[in-house]
Amino acid sequence: MAAEQLVEVWRGDILECTHAGHAVVCNAAGEIVESWGDPDTVILPRSSAKMLQALSWVETGAADRAGLTDAHLAVACASHEGEAIHTDLVRRWLGDLGMSEGDLRCGVQSPWNRDLRNEMIREDAPLCQIHNNCSGKHAGFLTAMGTFGGDAEYTEVDHPVQQAVKANFEEVTELASPGFGVDGCSAPNYATTVKGMAHAMAKFANASEDGDARERGMARLTRAMASHPALVAGTGRACTELMEAAGGRIALKFGAEANYVAILPEQGLGISLKITDGATRGCEAVIAALLVRLGVLEADHPAVQKRMNVPMFSRRGIPAGRVVPVAGLR
Repeated sequence: MAAEQLVEVWRGDILECTHAGHAVVCNAAGEIVESWGDPDTVILPRSSAKMLQALSWVETGAADRAGLTDAHLAVACASHEGEAIHTDLVRRWLGDLGMSEGDLRCGVQSPWNRDLRNEMIREDAPLCQIHNNCSGKHAGFLTAMGTFGGDAEYTEVDHPVQQAVKANFEEVTELASPGFGVDGCSAPNYATTVKGMAHAMAKFANASEDGDARERGMARLTRAMASHPALVAGTGRACTELMEAAGGRIALKFGAEANYVAILPEQGLGISLKITDGATRGCEAVIAALLVRLGVLEADHPAVQKRMNVPMFSRRGIPAGRVVPVAGLR
């Protein structure tokens, strides 16, 4: 099956552009509730897989042994803006491990937050790896080394930490990964299908804090993200604003190149989607539409309208068009 047109960009009354992709809503049994495009399309989920990467060590009890709070787990799943709430937490976490920024292997990155980035430029403040949007995930990898062992180069694909991530990833998606790519933060990112990710998210949605170690880990990570939306992304970001709009009832995670996943505990469902051209505006429109479709959010909520019915203006402020999900999603 081919990708399906999911988002339309209208300029006046003329359809100027479309974004196609694949989306799956799945239950914990692995049954597809609804889908668009091809559920079996192989994707690199990028940062939308961070909950699965963290689960590999949270379920072992490593988080408890390190004294980590839900805030730590939320930033472990984050693609953060590099704001103080993110960097201060990661810096303290590394210190509690007896480590420092130099132990990270994610690479130096400018903060995604524009105001902070401009301020750092004006002050000629040095950048470091803690500003990397994946620094929380990497603090988690360093924590995992206390359980899995291995040398300092924990992003290598044959490192015990990454082998544990892979084994966990395949078990939870219930699919053998066909391969991996090197993510922007240098860690392996394992491939799976859109349905595989939706099934995994549905397992998170149905996990019980009274279940086995894996279920408890899933439930705790879901709770951590839902209760700390600002740590998962940051100011103005879709993950943060849509989770805030839902009042702690869902967990959402964006991944680079237009991946998105959602965990819906009240419905017992998981969502995964991929826009094939990698457009962020496309995947944000689709996730907002699906959350409305499934009764999680109201269509007129400002955080939803900001993504699902996006007005376009000329540089003089003249209304020019709109970005909307296709009618079949709305």
